[in-house]
Amino acid sequence: MCDRGDSNDGEVSKRRVVYIYSSEYVETCDSLSKVPNRASMVHSLIEAYGLLQYIRVVKPHVASMEEMAVFHTHSYLEHLHKISQTGDNDDPQSADFGLGYDCPVVEGIFDYAAAVGGATLTAAQCLVDGKCEVAINWAGGWHHAKKDEASGFCYVNDAVLGILKLREKYERVLYVDVDLHHGDGVEDAFSFTSKVMTVSLHKFSPGFFPGTGDVSDTGLGKGRWYAVNVPLEDGIRDDRYLQVFNSVMQEVKAVFNPEAVVMQLGADTMAGDPMCSFNMTPVGVGKCLNHILEWELPTLLLGGGGYNLANTARCWTHLTGTVLEQALSSEIPDHEFFTEYGPDYSLEISPSCRPDRNESQQLERVISTIKGNLKNVV
Repeated sequence: MCDRGDSNDGEVSKRRVVYIYSSEYVETCDSLSKVPNRASMVHSLIEAYGLLQYIRVVKPHVASMEEMAVFHTHSYLEHLHKISQTGDNDDPQSADFGLGYDCPVVEGIFDYAAAVGGATLTAAQCLVDGKCEVAINWAGGWHHAKKDEASGFCYVNDAVLGILKLREKYERVLYVDVDLHHGDGVEDAFSFTSKVMTVSLHKFSPGFFPGTGDVSDTGLGKGRWYAVNVPLEDGIRDDRYLQVFNSVMQEVKAVFNPEAVVMQLGADTMAGDPMCSFNMTPVGVGKCLNHILEWELPTLLLGGGGYNLANTARCWTHLTGTVLEQALSSEIPDHEFFTEYGPDYSLEISPSCRPDRNESQQLERVISTIKGNLKNVV
């Protein structure tokens, strides 16, 4: 699967990095109603900064029904396929499969799901085949979908498919999720196993989607203690977030000793996101990513949320530069979407002046609870 793309002959960073891209794939992802044109904006900015010369671009394959059925139920996939052909929003069965409200039925939605699922599987296969140390699929990371239902704008859980592919070779896979929302679909998929540890840092507050992911949610059965949740309040900034992230990940690495990592980097934590919750910048998330990259394990990077499209492109371009160890100029280069970056046309995102609602004592309690829980990992 990994040999379908072409390499680029630029100076290569010390890391071998695969970047999943094709114009057809980006076009399919652009059509998803919640984030119109986002995939194009992200790719165009990465390209405008000249980063493609340091990276191996690999064309994704489209996932087959069988490949998606490694996690999702046949009944869900068949229903998604059926309604996708007509865009029928009135099918009485749809509600049973989580389709409607926040997962609207649009024509071609099955093709979108298969494209995203296939792209993450292509990335994971490149790691399994030893073609790279890091594989990137920014249009992936749809972490809410359950095996038999769509949820929270997610129709296929490509993160779960990627982890299962890595598990064909690697005994212990770590999933790290820094999206604003709890990575509930991934946690649920692996809640009974000790082979996959899931770590999610997210906003946890009454009425905030999906409502799960308290520090006391630690997994079930054989998987008890293998789910780690870091609930946070509004307004958190880079420094504090990084402190919490580093404390937790240091402990996780020591007790779980993963052989491969999947990291979901949803950009809805950025200052200026319509979610208006966290107050982060790409620099803070980049430092979290660096912490993981320093382990030098096979690493799959995925996107996720991010509803201020320009800021999401800023964030994932900065992170691509981080992976490639390339410093990027502050000035946004001229390209197709240049006008979206006004009025400052700069790569940086400034935190807003909102208060940080996280109290130091509460964060210390959360970290100490997590450290206590992880002592149970054998």
